[in-house]
Amino acid sequence: SSGNIFLDLGFPPHEAEVMLLRARLAEALRLWIEREKLTQAQASKRFGIAQPRVSEITRGKVELLSLDYLVGLCAKAGISVGLRLAA
Repeated sequence: SSGNIFLDLGFPPHEAEVMLLRARLAEALRLWIEREKLTQAQASKRFGIAQPRVSEITRGKVELLSLDYLVGLCAKAGISVGLRLAA
């Protein structure tokens, strides 16, 4: 295993990296929703988005969600997002 499931599934390296970042952000949001004991409807109101978008997050439909969108939602939830680069 490469440590990136999307790479292991055959995605090109550049796409696999983006998909992995999306998946990590979506998982952080899913856990936040769970910790806050929010329904999808309640979470959608807190985020100011439609409930089906919350469903996409909680179901891990990362191909439907942009990095910018997920980072913005993390900011609304108070989830700190950082970036570390390795050469």
